Amino acid sequence: MANTPHNVSLVRRPEVLRRCAISNSTLHRLINAGDFPAPIQISPRAVAWVASEIDRWIDQRIEDSHRVTSSEREEGE
Repeated sequence: MANTPHNVSLVRRPEVLRRCAISNSTLHRLINAGDFPAPIQISPRAVAWVASEIDRWIDQRIEDSHRVTSSEREEGE
């Protein structure tokens, strides 16, 4: 078993969708494409996501957006 910190927080689908501002179908499309953290099975009929992985995904989208905006500004100069 992997050595994981004990303060790991899990979030369920409705919270993931709310925090990421995406639809359920977009969530599935991103997971299938390998562009979103995969959920973990927490019971036979329930999954959740590691909150810190979701936070990193959001942070990466913000960084990517700022990078594109900066390069567009530089091209326009």
